[in-house]
Amino acid sequence: MLRQPEHDRNADETAPAEATTARAAPPVVDVHDVTVAYHRRPVLWDVDLVLDEPRLVGIVGPNGAGKSTLIKAILGLVPLASGRVQIFGQEVAAVRRRIGYVPQRESVDWDFPVTVLDVVLMGTYGRLGWLRRPGRRERDTARECLAHVGMADYASRQIGQLSGGQQQRVFLARALAQQADIYFMDEPMAGVDAATERVVFDLLAELRRQHKAVLVVHHDLRTVPKYFDYVVLLNMGVVAAGPTADVFTTKNLQQTYGGRLSVLDDAAEALQKQQRSR
Repeated sequence: MLRQPEHDRNADETAPAEATTARAAPPVVDVHDVTVAYHRRPVLWDVDLVLDEPRLVGIVGPNGAGKSTLIKAILGLVPLASGRVQIFGQEVAAVRRRIGYVPQRESVDWDFPVTVLDVVLMGTYGRLGWLRRPGRRERDTARECLAHVGMADYASRQIGQLSGGQQQRVFLARALAQQADIYFMDEPMAGVDAATERVVFDLLAELRRQHKAVLVVHHDLRTVPKYFDYVVLLNMGVVAAGPTADVFTTKNLQQTYGGRLSVLDDAAEALQKQQRSR
């Protein structure tokens, strides 16, 4: 047996500790110095946001604060005037298949002649690639996702024939079919019935248990502490971001909303419930 030279053994013994330590995982989301402008008018300004681990994140702020724009900027759906974005330590294009997206209902052409099942099957395309067509396995997955949101009986229905809440459930099923590691949802509970809101909430909780990251644009301050374990308060820039119990405070909300009384009354109600539940 060959003996290790003395100098090599000494080098091993004195190797830096970090060389033998597993490299830390990159942030789930890393937004650095991002500015977005429409027609030369800034909508987001110098946004910095780092999400170190999978969380159930509520993105909250007044109308026109740039909440939807932030999601689109992270996903590369709008051009950046400055800054950079990474997901799982890589450029977004490199991890596109790991990302699920539920857009606002208002941004979808509901008159497009496509069935509910076809819409959910679209969620499987990223893993199939453009040259392969969905087969039995993908159809089974799509039907399972529809059943998960209570829409299995509507698989052959034209998407435009559904109610607003039903349409939202279908798009949630499409996102589930993507089998993503991170999900972005743009106001999934806006304008839906109570039953659909419950379906959305249960789905968010399940994704969180599966250690998925979920970032949700949300408008109802009264339910923020109930739904989210992490919150981003946004008004063109990040006012505060962190665990909900630490960040969702009267002071931070006043800075975010500028003292709008009705909004702050809703927040005060939520804060009181949050404190009583501790």
